Amino acid sequence: MNASCTIRGADVSTLPKNQAFGALYKDAAGATIAPLTLLASSGVNYARIKVWVNAADGYNNKAKVIALAQQAQAAGMKILVDFHYSDTWADPGAQKIPAAWSSYDLSALASAVTAHTDDVLNGLKSVGVTADMVQIGNEINPGMLITGGAASGAVSNWTNLGTLLKAGSNAARAVFPSTKIILHLTNLNNGVATLQSWYNSAVAQEVSFDVIGLSFYGYWHGSLASLQSGANTLLAAFPTKTLAVVETAYGFTLAQDDAEPQIFAAARVIPGYPATPAGQASHLRAVQNIVAGLPANRGLGVFYWEPTWTAVAGSGWDPTNPGSGNGWEYQAIFDYSDRLLPVGREFAADPGQ
Repeated sequence: MNASCTIRGADVSTLPKNQAFGALYKDAAGATIAPLTLLASSGVNYARIKVWVNAADGYNNKAKVIALAQQAQAAGMKILVDFHYSDTWADPGAQKIPAAWSSYDLSALASAVTAHTDDVLNGLKSVGVTADMVQIGNEINPGMLITGGAASGAVSNWTNLGTLLKAGSNAARAVFPSTKIILHLTNLNNGVATLQSWYNSAVAQEVSFDVIGLSFYGYWHGSLASLQSGANTLLAAFPTKTLAVVETAYGFTLAQDDAEPQIFAAARVIPGYPATPAGQASHLRAVQNIVAGLPANRGLGVFYWEPTWTAVAGSGWDPTNPGSGNGWEYQAIFDYSDRLLPVGREFAADPGQ
């Protein structure tokens, strides 16, 4: 039986684009249902939504984020706003400065971070949506706002990075004083000491944050035991912080639904967790149980990354290329007939399994 997590979240950032290109979502019995309603009825209580500054495809911008957050809040979910501070995907391999900010020096770049954060969050506030959690940057192990500009927030210059992180964090708290600020890292497989050092530097720079946010994909980031030990180490090192896995997922099949090369493949299947609907459900349950079992209830919960990103022509991964496909449909929580998979039950506080 699954231990209860306070947060049972879903990153639904690509949902509006998927729906615009015709995606449908059905319950396990085959009835078509509004996807956020279906997720909420399955137990999802938090929506994570990413923000890009000026994406080429017109999605994940302020207007789209506000509309999606309104729908998620109306469905009974709390909201985590994930600022990438980029026009496209931000992760350890790419932390690109938005094109409009590319000539800025550090002072102007920090001002842009403040203004962008303030603009999006005040937009949410103006329509009655609360940002319960705010993520300052996405998978920012190397820093953020690094490439393509005059200034750089790389970890090689923590004074610069601290300035940019504080600009985002302070702006978020100015709009929503009680929001929880997340600093999000990944690559636990490179050693928890590396992550601990990063957070130590953020503390030394007096960056205000509340939550250690981790990506954990078991096929990249190590064993479940390493997640447990790493999380315990980080919580012991930072006794005033809590922890959440803000991204996880697992495949339910190895059969493709479009031609885009897959992120999850046969070589990444974890022993004991086959690429089947049951294996997918078991893996999510295991991750949830680890986070729920962290000491002193300091494990907040788990977000499943892009569970609604099914393969729909036009809704590909590259915002600059309308013909790009989806390398993620293996790891969605809907099968290739659009039906909710058994993993959907794992979002309930007690799935009875």
